Amino acid sequence: MTDIVTAGTIVVGVDGSEASASALRWATEQARALRAEVVAVHAWEPSGPRFAPYAPVSARPSADAERDAAARRLADTLREVLGKRADVTVRAELVEGPAVPVLLDRARGALLLALGRAPRQWDDTPVLGAVGRECLRHALVPVVAVPVPCPARPAVMAAGPGSGPRAPRTAVHAVSR
Repeated sequence: MTDIVTAGTIVVGVDGSEASASALRWATEQARALRAEVVAVHAWEPSGPRFAPYAPVSARPSADAERDAAARRLADTLREVLGKRADVTVRAELVEGPAVPVLLDRARGALLLALGRAPRQWDDTPVLGAVGRECLRHALVPVVAVPVPCPARPAVMAAGPGSGPRAPRTAVHAVSR
């Protein structure tokens, strides 16, 4: 992991989730405005060490199979987000290793690092995962946490006593990004 991206790039962590697709979508819009290149990075690790030593060999996926699955996940996310757009240069990188060091390494020298985050939670559930939190702590470039767009909320209904049918009093609009 010694490659340093050029200053005209936006690095995006892509893991196949809806949040990472939102981050990739946002990064391509920013890259268009800044005339930058997007580097979509998917970090993967072999799961072999996570299996018990007595687990049957047939239950353990090979490193090649895991690499192929990771490559498909990255390609599927790129295809879903970009479609046939060709107005922004996007370079895909599949890197073996833990996500935090891979993303921090790839983001050195970049304009910024874009990561997806879960939709806003109304309880104490963190919206930024462990990878995002560690990247925020240790990145040497700006980190943008891009939210998943929230679905629009229905209008709030309110009426006083004896007012007959309920009518919308105020409309609440969800704002994303």
